[in-house]
Amino acid sequence: MAESGLISKKKLEGKVAIVTGGASGIGEAAARLFANNGARMVVIADIQDEVGRRVAESIGLEQASYIHCDVTDEEQVKAMVKSTVQNHKQLDIMLSNAGLLSRSDQTILDLDFSELDRMFAVNVRGMAACVKHAARVMVEGHVRGSIVCTASVASCSAFDKFIDYFMSKHAVLGLVRSASNQLGAHGIRVNCVSPYIIATPMTCHAVGMDPEQEEEVEKIFEPNIVLKGLALKAIHVADALLFLASNDSACVTGHNLVVDGGFLIK
Repeated sequence: MAESGLISKKKLEGKVAIVTGGASGIGEAAARLFANNGARMVVIADIQDEVGRRVAESIGLEQASYIHCDVTDEEQVKAMVKSTVQNHKQLDIMLSNAGLLSRSDQTILDLDFSELDRMFAVNVRGMAACVKHAARVMVEGHVRGSIVCTASVASCSAFDKFIDYFMSKHAVLGLVRSASNQLGAHGIRVNCVSPYIIATPMTCHAVGMDPEQEEEVEKIFEPNIVLKGLALKAIHVADALLFLASNDSACVTGHNLVVDGGFLIK
């Protein structure tokens, strides 16, 4: 018989979670980790239907499902949350992870407002919709839930280009801090994780490389982090997301957990 101190307790036993942007990258890693930690159901939401269904099937359809959801459409977000509660009787965790990267190197001097609107539609409005509708069902169901947003080191830094992206991630941090203050009265925690650049499929495409070239993409950004010999991966971010989603962080709210290998302290 194992000693009591050695028994491994699954951190999300019996919980129901939604993961937006869950078909690939950080979202996929988090969905798999949530399932491995005992989540009763992980609802993977994305616009990559074929890929999302494959991820759900690989986790196991008794523990994961896929739903198409474009977070720029509030009605789709609302329907996603409603169907989750109808099908699984509860919602304990919302991971608002869907996001975009800049398509250009624009600065304030050449800011393209159509690109800014595109960025904010996903990275800000989409996240706000997820927080809003998850919080509503948690309040109605008297659930002391956890809402986690994926931000970025861009939420607390500046750069000489990509202004639309940096603006959007600063807004995510404002959303998290304000929502945590307002939802604390209901016992609902709201936090975010801010990773440095991870070699996700989206990042690989952004630098003109294929997802199969992940290691080469990692080498591009490795010199910018303090922890030498470490390549930041999606699982490192997923570990932080699991911490904030679980009761391990029961007294943590309004927090921005930076996962950057020391990039911001340089």
